[in-house]
Amino acid sequence: MKILVPVKRVVDYNVKVRVKPDQTGVDLANVKMSMNPFCEIAVEEAIRLKEKGVAEEIIVVSVGPAQAQETIRTALAMGADRGILIQTDDAVEPLAVAKLLKAVVDEESPEIVLLGKQAIDGDNNQTGQMLAALLDWPQGTFASEVAIADGKASVTREIDGGLQTLSLTLPAVVTTDLRLNEPRYASLPNIMKAKRKPIDTKSPADYGVDTAPRLSVVKVTEPPKREAGIKVESVAELVDKLKNEAGVI
Repeated sequence: MKILVPVKRVVDYNVKVRVKPDQTGVDLANVKMSMNPFCEIAVEEAIRLKEKGVAEEIIVVSVGPAQAQETIRTALAMGADRGILIQTDDAVEPLAVAKLLKAVVDEESPEIVLLGKQAIDGDNNQTGQMLAALLDWPQGTFASEVAIADGKASVTREIDGGLQTLSLTLPAVVTTDLRLNEPRYASLPNIMKAKRKPIDTKSPADYGVDTAPRLSVVKVTEPPKREAGIKVESVAELVDKLKNEAGVI
């Protein structure tokens, strides 16, 4: 079985994001970038499936600038087999990403696409669902457990009311949630081996996909600074303030 894992290069989750002075977006100059945490979880799950003998090959694909090769190399060092970089310096929206991924799926014919439920930069949570719709494949989103056997994927997903288990007939799209696994750290020997693993570089034009944005950013602003709280002497005073000052009860 072949697994396709899309990954995204984002601002490292430990970095405090700064807004550009002209409020046109986030300042990326001299900022540490890394793999999206949800994508790391997807890569780890694919590797675990390979270690169990369920999968034979893991292909990592990324859409982004030339520096996204570093993100792909990270996945290869974790244990993926080869990578595909669809190189573009444009800001690609989720629908365009989904169209590019569909073209890759048509070319590579994987049995399952494992990807993070969302990226921590845009927080759109759209690409997996759009890809499943374009492919007309079953989908399991927000997966906290994945098991594959007999041509089916059993996906336990987190919902507001608890846990829901779905049985998906492969091929299928699965998006990963935080509690699915704990991604491994790449060992030094594997980092060295990853340098020799192949990465094919493509462009959106190679797949015939128009990545022109349909949305425009009007303004990006920082959230308002939190004001200091106050202490109350009793529950009665708290209730009074919530009712008469805050107006929330």
